Amino acid sequence: MSVMICGSLAFDTIMVFPERFKDHILPDKTHMLNVAFLVPELHRNFGGCAGNIAYTLKKLGGDPVPMATVGADFNQYREYLAQLDIPQEHVSTIETEWTAQAFITTDLDDNQITAFHPGAMTHNHRQVVPKDQGITYGSISPDGKEAMLDHSDQFAAAGIPHLFDPGQGLPMFNGDELFKMIKNATWLTLNSYEWAMLKDKTGLSRQTVIEHLDGGVIITHGAEGSELITRQAQTRIPAVKPEGIVDPTGCGDAYRAGLLFGLDRGWDPADAACLGALMGSIKIAHSGPQHHDFTPDDIRQRYEAAFGRPMPQ
Repeated sequence: MSVMICGSLAFDTIMVFPERFKDHILPDKTHMLNVAFLVPELHRNFGGCAGNIAYTLKKLGGDPVPMATVGADFNQYREYLAQLDIPQEHVSTIETEWTAQAFITTDLDDNQITAFHPGAMTHNHRQVVPKDQGITYGSISPDGKEAMLDHSDQFAAAGIPHLFDPGQGLPMFNGDELFKMIKNATWLTLNSYEWAMLKDKTGLSRQTVIEHLDGGVIITHGAEGSELITRQAQTRIPAVKPEGIVDPTGCGDAYRAGLLFGLDRGWDPADAACLGALMGSIKIAHSGPQHHDFTPDDIRQRYEAAFGRPMPQ
């Protein structure tokens, strides 16, 4: 079983501001903002939604297939993916572009300010979701706008169940475009802020959105857990207490990797969401989006400890 993850492969430069943004931004001067943050801690990591999801899914024992477009500076990341045994048949290179780059500054309250250069990512629409390569599940994660629209249509045309995970790409779309991708998808997954933005852009009620999804909606609420909403029921998924809170970067991607792992195996969606919650809690205790290490046996033990029941097979 292979999961195709359409999204970005990017370099993440993560800076830690050892204070609070709110103490340095004057509310009555936001119209003329000119502020600098001294960041004594800096890390450059392999990232991007497709890369982050693929990393955690592979560690779980899944078979991720990222579909992304990268630039001429991708060689080190390419070698790293090869070491992880993550396939790269659908990683395309544009030699005249840079690989996507994110510059993320995090403060003591885990607030983040991010600048993102898409680079080669904007060309990912040139790739086509294959119909005959054993792809059993998919994900539309943040990517170039045209790529997200096209790959959504292609998953639907191929009959491949998939998540629509608009994330930080959501502001690119108007209401009609979002509604079309919702209707193509099996599941819609977003955080509470993105859910509010989506409802505002589309004018759709919760019930209308759910009626157009064969699966349902999953809304994450950080430390307050998440909601799984289907036509039949609404289930609260508890948060898992992390061993520490170090860096929130990539927690949503770790959650989606656990979710995809379970859904691709036909688990009850609530069990898949519980695995997602566990993966997010493991990730937040580590710096960077791909530095949390574990084995499938570790996860089975931690799942049972967290939820009081064995993890499905």
